Amino acid sequence: MSWENKTAFITAGVSGIGFGLARALSNAGIRLALSYRNEEHKEAASRWFADQGREQPLFVKLDVQDRARFGEVADEVADHFGKLHVLINNAGVSVFGPTDEASYADYDWIMGVNFGGVVNGLVSFIPKLKQHGEGGHIVNVASMAAFLAGPQAGIYTASKFAVRGLTDSLRYNLAPHKIGVSLMCPGLTRTNAWDSALKRPDDFKDSGFAPADKSELEQFGTAFDAGMDPLEVGEKTLKGMTENRGLILTHPEFAEDFKKIYEESVAALPNEEVPEGRLHIEKLRRDTMKAAEAGIITGLSDLT
Repeated sequence: MSWENKTAFITAGVSGIGFGLARALSNAGIRLALSYRNEEHKEAASRWFADQGREQPLFVKLDVQDRARFGEVADEVADHFGKLHVLINNAGVSVFGPTDEASYADYDWIMGVNFGGVVNGLVSFIPKLKQHGEGGHIVNVASMAAFLAGPQAGIYTASKFAVRGLTDSLRYNLAPHKIGVSLMCPGLTRTNAWDSALKRPDDFKDSGFAPADKSELEQFGTAFDAGMDPLEVGEKTLKGMTENRGLILTHPEFAEDFKKIYEESVAALPNEEVPEGRLHIEKLRRDTMKAAEAGIITGLSDLT
């Protein structure tokens, strides 16, 4: 797909990885709508576009957990541009703590933003992407946590695993509509994502985690200084979109982890004969996945 004069909506597109994505897409000639919550970040983003002599994005204020507002934003974006071709669900919170101490509020907030925000974006915008019939692309931003668990990141990891599973499945559904779907999993990136716990909404204040310690978080934030430039993440994402890759990995330093996942997974499979009936069903599943990826609409009847 040629991206020139295409249009894109990016959630949380005025800072961090979102702004890296916005700059990369703008450099490719894509017109932009960007959601924001922080006015200072919005103004800084606006200045960058002005300094580059670029068209100002359509800035829309949005809490990705607000379904009603998301629906309004989808209409605003479609009305403003006439057509929407790219949706990037990028908004997220990076909040950590021992999973065994988590409260309902911890689950509701982290899952609500990191997974629920993606769901709200898909439900609100997929009809807009289908409407014009020109095709397009969806990128759901997850994290390497979609593959790698950690003792302090249980809910965060669960949210990213959920985004991964949803994205992998959605790719098959939208292929017949010429809409590509990618899961983008960045590693350490030079952003302020470390300060999410300091922005906890009052609606989710009853945390099971210890109160956020600003100095401790700032020390943790120094690790992010070694991260990849968000623009590089954005450029690699655009390349993956152009190649219609289902999985976009931006950081090369995880080969050891993926090798371990593969070896442990294969080793966990029982070494025994499989009945013909089960082999047949799994062959049908694989055939159906290939057909769906090729753009053929499939259904439950194709699985038996």
